[in-house]
Parts: sequence; C-alpha cells; structure tokens
Amino acid sequence: MNYKNKKSVVSKYAFLLALSLTIVSCNPDEEQTVVTFTNLVWQDNFSTDGAPSANSWTYDIGDGTAQGIPGWGNNELQYYTDRPENVVVEDGMLKITAIQEPYMGAGYTSAKILTKGLFEQTYGRFEARIKLPWGQGLWPAFWMLGDDSGGSVVWPQIGEIDIMENRGDQPTVTHGSVHGPGYSGGSAITKSYELTDGRFDTEFHVFGIEWGPNYINYYVDDVLYNQITPADVTGEWVFNDNPFYMILNVAVGGSFSGNPNANTVFPQTMYVDYVRVYSRD
Repeated sequence: MNYKNKKSVVSKYAFLLALSLTIVSCNPDEEQTVVTFTNLVWQDNFSTDGAPSANSWTYDIGDGTAQGIPGWGNNELQYYTDRPENVVVEDGMLKITAIQEPYMGAGYTSAKILTKGLFEQTYGRFEARIKLPWGQGLWPAFWMLGDDSGGSVVWPQIGEIDIMENRGDQPTVTHGSVHGPGYSGGSAITKSYELTDGRFDTEFHVFGIEWGPNYINYYVDDVLYNQITPADVTGEWVFNDNPFYMILNVAVGGSFSGNPNANTVFPQTMYVDYVRVYSRD
C-alpha cells in the first residue's frame, strides 16, 4: 500500500473511531460512563508544504532565557528556532528536527510550536499521529498548557496535560501525566505505557486524551491505559473550565531524559501526520 492510500485509510479509521469512542473507568468494578465525540472542531493534516500554518501555529524561540526560565526550566540544551532546518511541513507531514550544531550559544537546535492564542479548548478529545525520534537525551512531547494570557496565573497553577512524553532511549515506552499545584515536576501524576510489539520510532502511533470536568483518559492508538481524576491528585484539580492550548516539540537533554551521549545520532526528527480535536455535540 502506498503512503497516500495508507494515510487515507488511517484518516478514515481515526474518524470512525472518534464517532464510537467511549470514556470508561480504568477500574472494571466502577460504573462506566459513555461519551461519544462526533464533532471535529479543529485539525491540521499538514497538507501544504512550507512553514506550519500561521493560522494554526506559533513558535517559542530561544533557550528560555528571554522567558525567564533558562533551559526552559528543565536544564534543556537546545535553542528553539523557526528555521526550516528545524521545523517544516513536507511530504504530507510536520517534521520537527533536533540538530547538533553551535547556535546562539547552544550546542543543539530544535523547534517548539504551539496553538496559543490561535486555538484553545476546554474538554474534548485531543490526538496526534506521530512517529518519534530515537536516542539518549531526546525528549519529544505532545502536550497542553492552560491559558495564561492574563498573566496573573502561572505554572503549575495553570495546569499542564502531557499527552505524550518519551525518553529517546526508551523507544517502546511513552508517558502521560498531569502537573498542577502540589503535583508538578518530579511529583507529577503520571503513568507509562509500553508497546508489546513494535517501537514508537519506527512506526506511527496515535497519542490522545479524552478530557472532561472530572477526568483525563489517556490512549495510545485505541488502548485506554490511564485515567486521572481529582481523587488522584495531591493538590487542587485545575482542569475545570480553563481552556488549554496544544504544544509539539523535541527537546534535547534536560531533567526528564538526561543528556545525549556518544551514541546519540543527530539529526533526529519527530514526524507528525495529523493533529485533531473533537468535542461533544
């Protein structure tokens, strides 16, 4: 099957899946709640070559110093750019590439794009079909932050939902987490999912959440592997009512993944086939 046909089949599958998705408790002894998501409200299929659409995405640029968080608050080593070497749409997908090179005082470059100020939503299904990079010290992520445009509320009070995080030297494991007041950083509420067949860096997988007022359910493909509720957090539940925006990036180094070593091969690319958001009718 050629790529275009394969992509069409996958897209149809994802749409049909969205029509019939159920939100269920991870505990089979608890009552199940069924919610269907039939309303596709936002998508980017990355069908136009060039820079990511300015109607959908903006950029974080730099090493975090200008934002008051050098190393982006995580001891990261990369300088984020908007150069096509680091972020580009081509061949029907988004490509975010981490490069080992001296640039603006950093030893690596990469990219971080976000929908802040362009698209934000409270509750729904958020998903992306992604093939990950590989190697020690790489930290690809698909995640969300609460709207902080007012400036009076800052992280972790705004809330963070990590739909997918990966340590590049663990190509079969992904992590889903939430951060909030009292459960941020190394104290985040998290769970991992491990593939029993295949790797995240050699094939595409769909990473998604279904988020409602009192739950966040985590999926890899059609597998529900975690549910986080207010009862699971050690502080305030900050995932009600506030709209969140989406982020895609590949970090290099940092407290989560560790730093690259002599065996890490660069450049490394994260490929994103699509990003989609659904809501209830």
